[in-house]
Amino acid sequence: MLERRPSSSSHDDLTDHLVRSTALPRGEAARVVLDVLAYFDETTEEFVRRRHRELQSGGLVNTEIFERIAAELPHRAVAPPELSLRQLRRLVYG
Repeated sequence: MLERRPSSSSHDDLTDHLVRSTALPRGEAARVVLDVLAYFDETTEEFVRRRHRELQSGGLVNTEIFERIAAELPHRAVAPPELSLRQLRRLVYG
């Protein structure tokens, strides 16, 4: 089971920083913090499936999609192990 991040109260220092450094009100800054944390909580499988859907809806074909995803993966906050194009396809199609 996926472990969830702590609530926004444990990220008050980051929320405070956003309020000081941007024009965001506190509530919006807290929402941004939670959105960013949720983005980085995404598993490799969730990322691959989401990006496949996004790129496919943008008109790309699978050859281009899987090459782009393979190039993007190492740049994630916590880079997953390198996956072959075949492994990427299996994440999407099973």
